[in-house]
Amino acid sequence: MQIVFDNNNCDTDAHSLWGFSVYLEKYKLLLDTGSNGRILLQNLQECNIDIQTLEYVFITHSHWDHIGGLDSVLELNPNLTLFVPSTLSKHLINDLKKFSKKVIVITEAQKLFDNLYTTGLLGEETPEQSLIINDEYPKLITGCGHFGIENITKIASKIINKNIKYAIGGFHLLRSSEEEIEKSIVSLKKLGVEQVLPTHCSGEKAIRMYKTAFGKNCFVGGVGRVELCNLF
Repeated sequence: MQIVFDNNNCDTDAHSLWGFSVYLEKYKLLLDTGSNGRILLQNLQECNIDIQTLEYVFITHSHWDHIGGLDSVLELNPNLTLFVPSTLSKHLINDLKKFSKKVIVITEAQKLFDNLYTTGLLGEETPEQSLIINDEYPKLITGCGHFGIENITKIASKIINKNIKYAIGGFHLLRSSEEEIEKSIVSLKKLGVEQVLPTHCSGEKAIRMYKTAFGKNCFVGGVGRVELCNLF
């Protein structure tokens, strides 16, 4: 797994801006596209990812910092299947159908392909889908986690009938109090989460607290290659 767009940076040759995008080489899938297409394409190049090898794009939600690079990706590779939330503008969805191989509009939880699942859209204020990898060590990847990382994890576990072992992505704790952050940590541990990678909108305070709570099982996010104990 490589984080290719983030407001944090762990590779000095890549560029950080507000937003988020992750590349899963095994599935040829890009989760979200950050806020800026030019920077996304530069970071893909810096990470030695050939955009022509992409087959799928998974969009978590409609916010600008997660869909900003989509046009740039499609311009270079229109042979893509898109998994997009039904909350995107209908006009945008219709346009995407013209410039991609296929658009699958997501509302409910479902299997996508192989061992990949979507949680379906969760939350009313900012409906968002997250990606589940149902393998020997089940993983959850969120874009921002607006619905609450503990709530999303609980639902994801029910969808695949297994405990989520690895939670990755935006935990949406940037403006949360220490008490709220601690509650999320305790909840994840009770749900069976063993390893975490909070980044993007998780916030520096939450990242520090997660690092204290999970120790060596809390990994560093940011643009560039992220080593995850060969879990990917």
